[in-house]
Amino acid sequence: MDTPRLDIPRLDIPLRDYPPRDDDSAILDHLRGLRAADLPVHGGRTMAYVYDAGLDGLDELAARAQAAFAGVNGLDMTAFPSVVALENDIVRQAATLLGGGQDTAGTFTSGGTESCLLAVLTAREHARRARGVTAPEIVLPVTAHAAFHKAAALFGLSVVSVPVDPGTFRVRAADMAAAIGDRTALVVVSAPSYAHGVLDPVAEVARAAAERGVLCHVDACIGGWYLAHRRLADGIAPPPAFDLAVPGVTSLSVDLHKYGYTPKGASVLLFRDAGLRRHGWFAHASWPGYPVVNATLQGTKSAAPLAAAWAVLRKVGTDGYTELSRRVHEATARLVAGIGRIDGLRVLGSPEASLVAVASADPALDPFVVADEMRLLGWYLQPQPAFAGSPANVHLTVTAAVAAPDRIDELLAGLADAVAKARAYGPTAVDPGLVELAAALDPDTLGPDEVALALQLAGVGPGGALPDRMAPVLAVLQALPPRLTERLLPEVVSRLYATGGA
Repeated sequence: MDTPRLDIPRLDIPLRDYPPRDDDSAILDHLRGLRAADLPVHGGRTMAYVYDAGLDGLDELAARAQAAFAGVNGLDMTAFPSVVALENDIVRQAATLLGGGQDTAGTFTSGGTESCLLAVLTAREHARRARGVTAPEIVLPVTAHAAFHKAAALFGLSVVSVPVDPGTFRVRAADMAAAIGDRTALVVVSAPSYAHGVLDPVAEVARAAAERGVLCHVDACIGGWYLAHRRLADGIAPPPAFDLAVPGVTSLSVDLHKYGYTPKGASVLLFRDAGLRRHGWFAHASWPGYPVVNATLQGTKSAAPLAAAWAVLRKVGTDGYTELSRRVHEATARLVAGIGRIDGLRVLGSPEASLVAVASADPALDPFVVADEMRLLGWYLQPQPAFAGSPANVHLTVTAAVAAPDRIDELLAGLADAVAKARAYGPTAVDPGLVELAAALDPDTLGPDEVALALQLAGVGPGGALPDRMAPVLAVLQALPPRLTERLLPEVVSRLYATGGA
């Protein structure tokens, strides 16, 4: 059976070739034309960024719920009490599922990043007000999500990075405990970590944080909804304890637009109690306008994602999510076992959730080339460069849409084919002279000409154009010093966006 080719998205569609204003069909056709350049969001072949339950009618229900609340502004819940009713329902459901009690409080946010940002902001303010900490630190495993580094940069916290076990990719509780100091405002653990799908030792780390009077946040954004429902399924071993029921855990984030399968823009941040939650709220009355109270980083915000999330949660229900989680669990186990039978591949760590990182066990096999070959076969697997003992790999997010045994077998067959083609193609080589040249560059003083040269050496074309094969670009970026890569990545993205008017 022929499989669709996933073309690299191109941003060269003539946006100024506008459809007529009075032709609704033409306007919608234009939008569909733009979408044709994107990765597919259904069918399970895009194994990153999107989450598909594979359930008929769910998208239609969500769209109708979004449309019903499209004009509702969540900025002022006294003017729109429906916002409070929906949010209370969702927070109550999340708290019940994830170990909360009578005092648990929560906030509906736009996504995992905002939930993590708010958790860090709340911890900073709590440390300042309750403990007098003026130069706060955040203690993170090196596998913690980038959102926490973003939060530290935005809110002025210093990051204390803790290495993980090189075999399991879990942080050691003793190492985390040793990193906690008088300036620690927050300790973070993952359930699971995104890169490898493993759970950090939540109970042990939370206990160590509590002994020092420090808050402990569990990042369960990607897997919390799945793991919590999986433990309700009969005949499946439950995951280690990770939620608010664990002593010492003071906050937890969980995304609904991942394994809750709601439309994008839906996450929940849970707190031990409302008193802790209030440290992250913003209120302002010292101006001539209306009194402002914000529980999130947004002011004005559409209630459409909230309504869509509520509708999908109601439709699927606990039994539905438990069954979806069972399917994903069984599919992940089948996938891991199948990868173990493909010569040249190895799974990193022992995944406890639905995320699988696949590295090469053969120097002649480049995982980035495997990712390119899989894309040509109609699958998108997410490349992950080597870092801190984790080798270069491809990352697979298993959702319910790909969970049928025949679909997993189809994926494994494609992966075996891609491995054979990648082995014949050969690994990507990086010019040592390029690496030496790059090592001499100062990211803080790069001028426009040096940036352009560095991007050209990395394989990025004029105007930010990317090649059909991404392996060479990824290999170069992986070889560069991290700070230089961080300096160049915004330059790549900025070149995709137009500047100027008219």
